[in-house]
Amino acid sequence: MKVITIVGARPQFIKAAMVSHAIHTHNRKNNNQIEELLIHTGQHYDEAMSRIFFQEMCIPTPTWQLNCGNISHGAMTGRMLEEIESILLKEKPDYVLVYGDTNSTLAGALAASKLQIPVAHVEAGLRSFNSAMPEEINRILTDHIASALFCPTKSAVEQLKNEGILNGVHHVGDVMYDAALTFGKIAEQSSPILQSLKLNRKQFRLCTVHRAENTDNQERLTGIFRAIEEIATEDYPVVLPLHPRTKVCLERFGLTSQNPYLRIIPPVSFLDMILLEKHAFTILTDSGGVQKEAYFHQTPCITLRNETEWVETVAAGWNQIAGYEKENILNCIASIPTIREEIVDYGTGKAAERIISLL
Repeated sequence: MKVITIVGARPQFIKAAMVSHAIHTHNRKNNNQIEELLIHTGQHYDEAMSRIFFQEMCIPTPTWQLNCGNISHGAMTGRMLEEIESILLKEKPDYVLVYGDTNSTLAGALAASKLQIPVAHVEAGLRSFNSAMPEEINRILTDHIASALFCPTKSAVEQLKNEGILNGVHHVGDVMYDAALTFGKIAEQSSPILQSLKLNRKQFRLCTVHRAENTDNQERLTGIFRAIEEIATEDYPVVLPLHPRTKVCLERFGLTSQNPYLRIIPPVSFLDMILLEKHAFTILTDSGGVQKEAYFHQTPCITLRNETEWVETVAAGWNQIAGYEKENILNCIASIPTIREEIVDYGTGKAAERIISLL
């Protein structure tokens, strides 16, 4: 069986690493029954956010490296669609494997469906119910195209059922949980980030901001930036690894800080990010992946959006929805619940093995 995997952004690199490892293990036991070829669309073009992830997680070198980043949504998706289609026409895979909700995901699913190649969607069934988010459109369309839908949670299975999608749906657990278990131990042994930033465990806050709905909106980005500037103190500094899009927008809107305890740093490697997540006192983020990683590492999270796909983390008290207004964010910081419940819905750390078995 030949599988072509399509990735283009940080969360997909992490998920693909676990599935690639499961394929390697399967082939070692079954005499190389699955051939996996990788397309990297180039959606994340920053060196620290792309190539280093492949190196740290031992993801197979991409067979095809496209250059589809740093352009508008329409142009990006169109360019990906054209280039992916030409590859699929030549390779004729048995499955196209896509992850999550990016433009790379939608372009891969569309290209495959036009050629009647089955699509497998990892992380199917998630909904934010915010149609203004490009990611929401991407995930809905991909789910309605896919032949195999691998859901991380039971609520995702129910959502697909509500939309009339019943065939090919599987609750496999979350490959991000697989990754948290695998790479959390590695990060503890190999990442020097806490020492290099002179951070004490559980005595700093971590913040990430990258979604266009926040970065491209001056009011939203200002509210978030001023809130994290205010909570950054000598006892609890705030570490902000700066996404390339966020850096451009901060400069455009003239947002600067004189607070020495707001530590704005370049993007960090995957293992460094895991260690920061594990040992932060609190995480503030607009990233769906980081919200989940916060839960997996038992770090309270404040979501800088008006909704989340990961409703289970909110119900269990590990995640608060703050939005982008300064006062709301400060209120959440001041009222983090002390009683939190465990979630058992993300599987047992064997999601990638389950996916390969089903394929």
